[in-house]
Amino acid sequence: MKKNELLHLIEQKRAELIEVVNQNGFTSSIAIRYSQELDHLLNEYNRIFIKKVSSY
Repeated sequence: MKKNELLHLIEQKRAELIEVVNQNGFTSSIAIRYSQELDHLLNEYNRIFIKKVSSY
């Protein structure tokens, strides 16, 4: 997946999460699911595009 495509998906999921939270609250099952989906996208972005900083 290209970087721009993944960033677009992240922004789209973030907007969806905000909308769901505003309608249903933070602890609603759909908000939790959307949050998990956003976490997955962010983790995927970090895994693919963010270089790990080596530790001493």
